[in-house]
Amino acid sequence: MTDRLKQAVAIITGASRGIGRAIAQAYAQEGASLCLVARNPASLDETVAELGLPAERVMTLALDVTDREACFAAVGHVHARFGHVDILVNNAGVYRAKSFLDYTPQDFQDLLDVNLFGVIHFTQACLPQMQQRKHGRIVNIASTAGKWGSRNQSAYNISKHAVVGLTRCVALEASPFGVTVNAICPGFVQTDMLEELKAQVALSSGASAEEFVKAALARVPLGRMMTPQEIAGMAVYLGSQESSGMTGQSIHIDGGMVF
Repeated sequence: MTDRLKQAVAIITGASRGIGRAIAQAYAQEGASLCLVARNPASLDETVAELGLPAERVMTLALDVTDREACFAAVGHVHARFGHVDILVNNAGVYRAKSFLDYTPQDFQDLLDVNLFGVIHFTQACLPQMQQRKHGRIVNIASTAGKWGSRNQSAYNISKHAVVGLTRCVALEASPFGVTVNAICPGFVQTDMLEELKAQVALSSGASAEEFVKAALARVPLGRMMTPQEIAGMAVYLGSQESSGMTGQSIHIDGGMVF
């Protein structure tokens, strides 16, 4: 532990699995106090048990990020418990693969509600106090899908393109207040969401999961999947004082897949 986030208070959404859990572990090791947000209370409890933090440094809130009132109430609870929020990590996300013609309007709405509006809700809830304190870090977990086109996931790509655009715009508005806003764009990361992706893409494209993985890795110069810990390392940097000169950026961690 190097205490890069000592005395910082962080909210992490989607913290009960995958990238979110890895970020929670990394932030805990760096000294942050945490509010972990996810829909499943049992999974949140498992994450807390893994972290091994003293009770005064961690709290959990089970909620759906599509519920705007719940998001604002959550930030109020964090302020009441810890006094302020230094870092917001917008990680909660969902994935759904279909061909464009097979997507329903509800599919598009569902992905936008979680992947975009969940970011909007928590950011609008946290930003006023960050601006008032003239300090804050907002880290959005986007995707390489937010930087290029791909088959059979247009609804997902649209939602992540929106997060990249939102990151740039909020960064411009928040910068006079000393608040930075950046996005991480992971490529293929070995998580349970990747397993869902493999199954859904195979179903929508007619390819097997093995064929999908082979084709995916053929596009990755490093020739492997990324790990959640690699994403978490960047999230620590973006949440720390070390990144104070960086804002409005969307950073690829994808093994060289997108340039």
